[in-house]
Order: sequence, then C-alpha cells, then structure tokens
Amino acid sequence: MRESGLIEKRIFEARQLKGWRRMRALVALGRTRAPEGIPALGEALRDRDLEVRLAALRGLGRIACPEAGEEILAWVGERGLSVPALPLQSALIQCCAERPQMLTPYVQHAEGPMRELLGRVLGEVATPSMGMDLLQFMGDEREELRAAAARAMSHAESGLAFDVLNELAHDPVWFVRLRAIVGLGGLCDPRAIPALLGGLVDSNRLVRLRAAEALVQLKTKMAPTFEQVVETRDRYGLHAYLTALENADLRGKLEQELQISTEIGDEARDRLQKVLQAGCLLHEDSAKTGSFADKVASLP
Repeated sequence: MRESGLIEKRIFEARQLKGWRRMRALVALGRTRAPEGIPALGEALRDRDLEVRLAALRGLGRIACPEAGEEILAWVGERGLSVPALPLQSALIQCCAERPQMLTPYVQHAEGPMRELLGRVLGEVATPSMGMDLLQFMGDEREELRAAAARAMSHAESGLAFDVLNELAHDPVWFVRLRAIVGLGGLCDPRAIPALLGGLVDSNRLVRLRAAEALVQLKTKMAPTFEQVVETRDRYGLHAYLTALENADLRGKLEQELQISTEIGDEARDRLQKVLQAGCLLHEDSAKTGSFADKVASLP
C-alpha cells in the first residue's frame, strides 16, 4: 500500500474531502492500519461535525495500536466527552489492549462520566502486570475501577492478591464480586474456600457458577469441600457445584473420595452420598432453608 501510494491518497482524502466522502475516507484510512494515518485522523477528531468525529474515532479504533490510543486520550483530555460513550469506549479498548498502562494517569485525573468510561475500559484491558498500579483503585467509589483492580490482581503476588481479592469478593456490586471470585479461583489457594463458599450462595447466578467452578478446580480433597457445600443448605449453590462437577468430569472422583474418606463420619458420608445421587438437598436439609426467592423476600 505504501509503494502504490494508496496510503498517501487516503491521507489526502481524509484531509481534503468534505461531507460523506471525507467520512468514508477516514474509515478507509483506519482500515489500512497504517500508523502514518494517525495524525490525519487526529485532526478529524477535532472537527466541528459530530459525524466526522465519529468516523475518525472508528478509523483510529481500526488501527488498534497504542499510538492511536494516545491520540484519542489526548483529544479526550482537550475536549472532554464530545461523542457518545459507547463508540469511544470501543475504540479505546481496541487501542489500549496492547499497552493498558497508558490509561492509568488519565483515570487518576478524570472526573464524572469520563472517569466512569475510562474505568470501564481499564476493567476490560487490565493485565496482571498492572497489579500494583491498580491497588489504589480497590476502594474507589467507581465500581468499574474496583473491578479493574480485581482483574489485575488475579495473577499478582499471591499474598497481596489473596488479601485484595478476598475483600473485593464481598463488594456490594455483583460484577466486582464476579471478577474477585474468578481471581480467587485462578490463585488455586485453599485459603480462598470460605470466600468461594460465600460466592456459591451469592444472589447473582454468574457469581455462583464461577465460585462453583473455582471450588471444583481447587487442588484439595473434594469430600470435605462437598460437605461444606451441602452444609450451606442452599439448593442453588448445590446445583451450581454439581453442574461444575459434571462439566469438569470429576463426579467419579468425588464418589471415590466419599467412599474412602476418613475425615467425615459414617452418618455424614451416607448423607453426602445420597445428596450426590439425588442431585438435591435431602428433605431434612431443605426443610431448614427456604428458596432463594424466599430469602430475597425476607431481606429488609
């Protein structure tokens, strides 16, 4: 494209054409993914016409490199939120995925809706290498930033990561809890069992499913963990755990452990085997707890 002059032609069109021809040229310039087109697209971002700005934003998103992301962030710093949030968020995710660290200073100084938008972007692209940088956001008022911290901490230094994720697993916002539960599962640390059991009885279905998957994948004895799952007396949590067990093809392993386990009594072993075979709580267990809807209805 360079040898044929096509890129130079696209740059010329993006700067000189008007109306819909310019918008088409801006998007076409982005499709070339040529870094030399970024200045022309940056100029179009500052156009008075909203449609031209959106076309330039789409073009920069198509280039999807850190340099394009820097151009967008510089423009946002100058003009604020002058386009709809969704296309801006999409373009930043594409451009910042390779170098998410570039977002951190902008998030620190942004305010209002812009801080919320940048927080969502950071939550999508954050990497484990940003663990220490995002530690400052674990108590932020924006749930998107707390979710970003949870995502980044999932592969950070194990001691620090466990403490942070264990706290975020009790966050009032469900998707922050979800990120924290996924992170705790990735640590494969037996200390996470209490938090994962809490996630197993969470009000959100996705949190329950990921907590169940994490419990099943832990490198610990399965029989004691299954006993703790049954002791929650939560049928939705039990169903999530049994589903994860079947998906991981570990039901046979649990059955074998229940037969030979010396950590649980005979009476408890018989009860757990019946629960596993029936796939639900026994009558005496279910009588002690209501349905999830009943629990919600009883909340103040």
